[in-house]
Amino acid sequence: MSAPQLEILLIAVVTAMACSLVGVFLVLRRLAMLSDAISHAILPGIVIAFFLTGDLSSPWLIFGAAATGVLTVVLVEALTRSRRLKEDAAMGLVFPALFSVGVVLITRYAGNVHLDVDAVLLGELAYAPFHRFEWAGTDLGPRGLWLMAGILVLNLSLVGLFFKELKLATFDAGLAASLGFAPVAIHYGLMSLVSITAVGAFDSVGLILVVALMIGPPAAAYLLTDRLGVMLGLAALLGAISAALGFWGAQWLDASIAGCMAVGVGFVFAVVFVAAPRRGLLATIRRRRSQRWEFAQVMLAIHLWQHEDEPEEEEESRVEHLQGKHVGWTPEFTRRVVAGAVRRGFVTRTRDRLHLTEGGRQAAAEALRGDPA
Repeated sequence: MSAPQLEILLIAVVTAMACSLVGVFLVLRRLAMLSDAISHAILPGIVIAFFLTGDLSSPWLIFGAAATGVLTVVLVEALTRSRRLKEDAAMGLVFPALFSVGVVLITRYAGNVHLDVDAVLLGELAYAPFHRFEWAGTDLGPRGLWLMAGILVLNLSLVGLFFKELKLATFDAGLAASLGFAPVAIHYGLMSLVSITAVGAFDSVGLILVVALMIGPPAAAYLLTDRLGVMLGLAALLGAISAALGFWGAQWLDASIAGCMAVGVGFVFAVVFVAAPRRGLLATIRRRRSQRWEFAQVMLAIHLWQHEDEPEEEEESRVEHLQGKHVGWTPEFTRRVVAGAVRRGFVTRTRDRLHLTEGGRQAAAEALRGDPA
């Protein structure tokens, strides 16, 4: 691997980790689409800050973008609180309007400046190694790597410093307010951090990938754990894996790096969605199949319990009675249900007759009361 390729990979990984950290809280707060709104709406803030400074590398661009991101949140919430619009409709009004203002400003007043719409949407990760950071005449590496590494450190520091406050405000804003944690201030601080992260990744990976990285890895991590600390670590790890997969995919296909990274995010999420131990698709299918058999075994216990000590008990407890027109189970289904009920200690079997055990009676009683068996 050449030095420029290694630098591109490092920028991609660091960017993915920085985006994934703040994205966890967006996913948990059910504000996933707000990342899309913010990442688009920061464009006019960047353009206006550029007009004021005349320098694309000025740190004021980050502050301008962060201010526009917070303005987006304020406008969306103001429209939502009016009770005339739902939150999704408010987002659909605010961010296209602000993004369009940025596009108009670029095309009208920045036509000769390297601040074009294609770079905004898709980024230019392949060219990131050409923009160097120099200090006292020494080349210290790509400017984008330093910027995103700084934002990653900032995100890690703030999330670590305000972990308890963020956790409480995310899961129970009312309790956070009663304890004096100022959930509104925490909310806007988080949105400012999202805006700063988005504008930091703006030049390298573009808006489309920013949204993918803020939502895909955190959503995958959510399927793997219920613990917030673990979720943050998993989201950062899955983001880094997605970025690396996308980079190598782009090398193999000779395609857009940002586009392949977005595909990598989708691939990683798909794998987790299918194979997650508890919440994955395969685990859900296995659990439902298991619940089907468990339900049938409890139904067998209820059937025997209801006919216990009755004149028809001998007939109703025969295995053959469960088949055909009596209960409607097939012979194979009956065999598996009876075998499972025996293993669980619900019944014992003597030749072709079933005998309910004390455990079976208890399971039947609990099921009829609505308690778990």
